[in-house]
Amino acid sequence: MSETPHIPVLYRETIAAYDGIEEGVIVDCTMGYGGHSSLLLEAKEKITLIGIDQDQTAIDFSTKRLAPFGDRVRIEKGRFSDVVAKLIEEGVAIDGLLADIGVSSLQLDQKDRGFSYESETLDMRMNQEAPLSAAEVVNSYSQHELERILREYGEIRNAAQIATAIIKNRPFSSAKALSDVVKPFGPRGKKIHPATLVMQAIRIEVNDELGELSRLLDAIEKADLTKARIGIISFHSLEDRMVKQRFAAWAKSCICPAEAMRCTCGNDHSLGKVITKKPLSAQADELKANVRSRSAKLRVFEVRREK
Repeated sequence: MSETPHIPVLYRETIAAYDGIEEGVIVDCTMGYGGHSSLLLEAKEKITLIGIDQDQTAIDFSTKRLAPFGDRVRIEKGRFSDVVAKLIEEGVAIDGLLADIGVSSLQLDQKDRGFSYESETLDMRMNQEAPLSAAEVVNSYSQHELERILREYGEIRNAAQIATAIIKNRPFSSAKALSDVVKPFGPRGKKIHPATLVMQAIRIEVNDELGELSRLLDAIEKADLTKARIGIISFHSLEDRMVKQRFAAWAKSCICPAEAMRCTCGNDHSLGKVITKKPLSAQADELKANVRSRSAKLRVFEVRREK
């Protein structure tokens, strides 16, 4: 891992999540720097890995990073929900799938991308070719629209107050200026930066992150997979809740309404089983070495369907 410019979160737990899969295809939906991808390729010498990213900078880096693994690697550019759906249509037999949801370390570390609190730009696009940027959200959204994303994506109670402050002080041209304005309204006495939840909400809106996760889960659900291990790493409660609820629904064999007197659905709708009853989190040594692992949670589901 020393060759990688960052430590992939939950690296031990991620490798363990794919125990028993020694060959076949594993899809890394959020390749980034290639940290998880390289670890999986090293640990499982017979697998083929398909890495997906919508960020050309990440693709350029990981193409070089993963070059030593030769034809065991295939890299695709695009939104992961679209690419996974395409792979399924192509008939690719997916044995494992990993998605590390949210902003990557590569994007956080590049201040010109506008994700950092200290950035002099205001962008936050994971795909730099996408039309919607943070600058457009912050500078053109109405009071009502700003309140909505702050409440829904940041779970911020004083959303109206913050939205008012943003409108009063705009236009903004940098994430740093935005951070300075909203900091006084942020939570105090906690380990997170006071502007974290505001920046998170704007970033989710810009990249449609929850919609993208939902579409990925839809693609997996509709796929004709008979056996596959699905691992999803999330960093905030909205994502984790979505994954938890969808995994629970997938595990149900009976889908009759709760008020039904008897089962009429056939009781054969289960897609498999939840492997992690509780999400896996970072161990003490990882927490000490990598502060970004603090909020990471990994949930794993095993698809097992009869043909």
